[in-house]
Amino acid sequence: MSATTTGPNVVPGRYRGVSVARVATGLDEVSLRAHFLGRDAYWKTRFVAVLPGDGSVALVGVDRDEPDALFAPITGVRLLAGPDECALVHDPECDTAIPSDLARAAGEHAPGARAVVVQGRYEHVNFILDPRPLAITVREVVPPHPAKLIDQARRMIAVTESWPPIRLEPEVVDLPGLAARHPAEHYLLPCRGGGAEIPGARLSYLDEHPDRADWTQLGCERSRQIHHAFYGTDAPRVDLCPRTSPASGPLLTKCCLQQEELTHGVEAGAPWVAVPWGSSLEVVRDALDLLVKEAYPTWSPA
Repeated sequence: MSATTTGPNVVPGRYRGVSVARVATGLDEVSLRAHFLGRDAYWKTRFVAVLPGDGSVALVGVDRDEPDALFAPITGVRLLAGPDECALVHDPECDTAIPSDLARAAGEHAPGARAVVVQGRYEHVNFILDPRPLAITVREVVPPHPAKLIDQARRMIAVTESWPPIRLEPEVVDLPGLAARHPAEHYLLPCRGGGAEIPGARLSYLDEHPDRADWTQLGCERSRQIHHAFYGTDAPRVDLCPRTSPASGPLLTKCCLQQEELTHGVEAGAPWVAVPWGSSLEVVRDALDLLVKEAYPTWSPA
């Protein structure tokens, strides 16, 4: 059975299918075919990282006509990447089962290579061919730190083997910075829990229901609604909702107007998805999954 090696972001779904062979032959396709054809290969072997011992590496896909035999002769050899376009990387922090981590290691250590073979955590070996990580912007408000949605997205990507490579691009709505662009003597913030500090300004917190004062409200539409419910009027307001700005590409963000009970946690409107404020990791995973399926609907591990 032929190994699937078409399209960007080719990553074997099981690194047990990647063997390492140290050979004395040349790394051109003719030499590699002559070396491997007819040799017995273990039944899981679908790819071979070929190391001649001089620091170079080539990558081949192999076929066997007896897929259920424990060992069977190799009947087909295809050069996937020769030494001029393939790099070998040792990154002990890379979990080679995670496509996004493979893409990270490739980008950090061999950014110009078409194929990167990575010896990573547990000394396991895997590769990525034609890396093209999906860039997803994650827009979040700080403080508090770390930015929760960005942290949650990173944690989900770090343990998900079924997604193509993803690169997160944080876009932070900084509350003190927002205040600096809209100077005022007194600000009303959503809550004290975030720990925001705005030098030179008096701060009040909506969740403490303070006595009405002459303030500028830093908050979203929900904060405006709460203010109106408390005081019967609106205040001058600077909108901090991360969802209100347009998206030019895949975007993950949040909105406190969403009701998880009604939306099952996620709202989408290409190219963005939004989760409720305070979402669980499971909801964040569902949101990322929608973005992945929109960008790479047919991707699967090789």
